[in-house]
Amino acid sequence: MTVNPKTQQLREIRAQSRLGGGQERIEAQHKRGRLTARERIDLLVDKGSFREVDAFVVHRTSDFGLDQQKFLGDSVVTGWGTIEGRLVYVFSQDFTVFGGSLGEVHAEKICKIMDMALKSGAPVIGLNDSGGARIQEGVVSLGAYADIFLRNTLASGVIPQISAIMGPCAGGAVYSPALTDFIFMVRNSSYMFVTGPEVVKTVTHENVSFEDLGGASVHSETSGVCHVATDTEADTLYMIRKLLSFIPQNNMEDPPLVSTSDDPLRMEETLDTIIPEDPSKPYEMKDVIRLIVDDGQYFEIHEYFAPNITVGFARLGGHSVGVIANQPNVLAGVLDIDSSDKAARFVRFCDAFNIPLVTFVDVPGFLPGTGQEHGGIIRHGAKLLYAYCEATVPKLTIVTRKAYGGAYDVMSSKHIRGDVNLAWPSAEIAVMGPDGAVNIIFRKELASAEDPLKRKSELVADYRAKFANPYVAASRGYIDDVVEPRETRPRLINALEMLSNKRDANPAKKHGCIPL
Repeated sequence: MTVNPKTQQLREIRAQSRLGGGQERIEAQHKRGRLTARERIDLLVDKGSFREVDAFVVHRTSDFGLDQQKFLGDSVVTGWGTIEGRLVYVFSQDFTVFGGSLGEVHAEKICKIMDMALKSGAPVIGLNDSGGARIQEGVVSLGAYADIFLRNTLASGVIPQISAIMGPCAGGAVYSPALTDFIFMVRNSSYMFVTGPEVVKTVTHENVSFEDLGGASVHSETSGVCHVATDTEADTLYMIRKLLSFIPQNNMEDPPLVSTSDDPLRMEETLDTIIPEDPSKPYEMKDVIRLIVDDGQYFEIHEYFAPNITVGFARLGGHSVGVIANQPNVLAGVLDIDSSDKAARFVRFCDAFNIPLVTFVDVPGFLPGTGQEHGGIIRHGAKLLYAYCEATVPKLTIVTRKAYGGAYDVMSSKHIRGDVNLAWPSAEIAVMGPDGAVNIIFRKELASAEDPLKRKSELVADYRAKFANPYVAASRGYIDDVVEPRETRPRLINALEMLSNKRDANPAKKHGCIPL
């Protein structure tokens, strides 16, 4: 069949656009162990669903010989598709064209789909692989970055924004991902930093590699910049698809309800013996979570950063929930600067997108020491307190063991609008632990006792019996009910259903002043 010449011309132009910087540069990208911009999109979205826009756009710069180097689509691929049938907008930077550098038209393409996403109420996913600002365009490229930063900020809390770092992301380029909700990185392949190794060496005389300065391991374990680190690009794209299954399209929708064969009335007898008899012994809080949630599926966020608290997504009776839990296996589950920041950010995301919060409490207090005090534990701890106080989504709390001091208040207590607050019989709710309390209350008596150790042991046992239990708090209504651990799953699911039409509001304001 004869093809119309103009149709043939269109097909040839499209084929040229799909080649990006050309076959040679595509092969170079593959040799680095990285996929191309379009290959990444193909793995991310449902097969055949991607619709590209601005495939024929070219840059407008004539300086430094760039008028002789023009590539269709410039250095970014943009458009929309679906993930599990749900609309998403995507931009994927193309390293084969000018190293993925960002210039005026590159930014215009990204801004266009961000504007469309905001109007349509759908998530934006950015696949970052860029050498940074296009130096040949000068200040125009800097202004182009700021155009994106503004949209990131205005879209925050309205539509989910997800960033995947698939290669380099340096200088001002890091601030767009930093403004988004979740950052994914690939180990030994992607990196983020404000200033590179050469600048660091010049200024501070430190010799540091790209990986040690801003690799996925650094940002997922030490800085907390990265939320999820994976070993391959394919794993990263799969994890993004999985994350999206827990969250709504925008702030006006509820999270997806997913059918499950896991019985909502299931009792889990293993929970009855999971808490050690010795209150100083640790246990694995993630085991508790997995025994309670649907099918044992827990999608952890920030797994390797501040591991003394764990946060992530799960489902209860098919309903998506955000889980926050102290981790007794690490620093006894104490709250510190990093764990407070980590949990506060997660709480605020869930609240922005109508995801109920389920909090498991086993916290001995805030971490003491000059390092924490001088680092601002008061300010950082206040972030978590603020986040919980501000949240208006359904808030369910289970005290499994310790809930001491100010940390009891902070961890979604009844006093800061917890909706349903439950405790296990092993719960210890008090100003401080029995040992510390006895040292203070009976200081003079212990000093004059014939056998201080024996007397202290007696006083500690007496204090524990009177105060280190959930019943004093329950007698005042601070705990709604004390439940057998095995009952936790059905009680939480029932509470979620009861709160499905919950309405709560904060006083009218432009915005609060969270203690940043």
